[in-house]
Amino acid sequence: MLKRPTYTYLLAAMLSVGAVACVPIEQQVQSSSSTQAQLRYEDFVYDESIQSVQAYVATGFEEEVLEPPVVPINQTKPILLEFDRLSATPNRLVAKLVHCDANWTPSTLSDTQFLNDFNEFFITNAQNSVNTHVPYVHYQFRVPRVKLSGNYLLVVQEEGGKLLLTQRFMVYQELVTVAAKLGAPLGPQGRETRQPVEFNLFYADYELVNPAAEVKAVLRQNYRWDNAKRLARPTYIQDAQRRLEYVFFEPKELFKGLSEFRAFDTRSLNYKGIGVDNIDLQQNPPVVFLQSDKSRSGLAYSQDPDINGKRIFGNRQYGNADVNGDYTWVDFELQVSDKVPGDVYLQGDLTNWRQTEAAKLRYDAERQAYTGRLLLKQGYYNYYYTLKPGTAAADESYFEGSHFETDNIYDILIYYRPPGSRADLLIGYDRLFFNRK
Repeated sequence: MLKRPTYTYLLAAMLSVGAVACVPIEQQVQSSSSTQAQLRYEDFVYDESIQSVQAYVATGFEEEVLEPPVVPINQTKPILLEFDRLSATPNRLVAKLVHCDANWTPSTLSDTQFLNDFNEFFITNAQNSVNTHVPYVHYQFRVPRVKLSGNYLLVVQEEGGKLLLTQRFMVYQELVTVAAKLGAPLGPQGRETRQPVEFNLFYADYELVNPAAEVKAVLRQNYRWDNAKRLARPTYIQDAQRRLEYVFFEPKELFKGLSEFRAFDTRSLNYKGIGVDNIDLQQNPPVVFLQSDKSRSGLAYSQDPDINGKRIFGNRQYGNADVNGDYTWVDFELQVSDKVPGDVYLQGDLTNWRQTEAAKLRYDAERQAYTGRLLLKQGYYNYYYTLKPGTAAADESYFEGSHFETDNIYDILIYYRPPGSRADLLIGYDRLFFNRK
């Protein structure tokens, strides 16, 4: 069993931070460790007191948190940002927007070119947690409307300038038609493990100048950015039909199907939910011990329902998980007879799809297992185990296997920079539900 730091020590470490002077948003800001923290144009948390970040489209449905932060230019349904801060009292926080190009670098547009408002928005919706072992403040922010399509970075800071988190969102125009479809069968090396997805881009009603160079496409699996495929050029250009084709011939060009995600449910601490082996309520905060996992590599496909790596917070006893959901330690165990050639991490929305030190598992030779724990808010979670062999890319299939039959969501973002423009516009968007049951 890994030694667990006490919550008092953890919270003190998270909150022993002083305010710093305000600096321009694109420049360096002072971090809690008194080193320079560079603004990152990605989904990132800069302060350990920030937990449970979610950005989604407010559709009004029960599982709206599963919708990615991608909206059409009319923005009839807003994007919401929610997060917790492990502190006792609400702080005055400020949000700002940065317009970015297709490769997530800041564009040269001025604020007035994409906003009707002054680019500084105070986050006023803040609520203290109620009767939880871990006190926190829950924040909710409605992202303001923009008047230009493209990539946006939402930056949240303390009023004094200290950087807390950044979150990406996208606004698209339907200027072109994107049609995704199941691709041609692959050869023996990829047929069983890869998912052939291809797409066409039709631009009959929109003029594309030099599309081979100026159109950029991004293909994502389950809305992930960590392994997104960026396509600089189409495979074929059909000028007469005003159509671009994106076709893939090599297995390495396609996503592995992987397996349905593993799951656990901590929405109740009074009984054991899915994937839970035991709950210790005598600890503060409580400790949830998950059932021991095993490698699924080489096993046949199993049709288990999942939410594609995401999480839904909940509290079955009191409801209103925003402020009643408690934080618990969650213990993970992956049975492996011997150490593997690389580091092992937890992977999913619960780790922001990053191989962080907190998500790294340690090998326990006596138990013949990789073990670790995370401090997580009550909810229903999906997760994978992934192997990171040195400097090579992380490989989730090492423990999870890979299957053509797996239910995955693919989405396609089409960017274009019109002649004379100073920024990339997001001119098309489409989704493909692969093997949706």
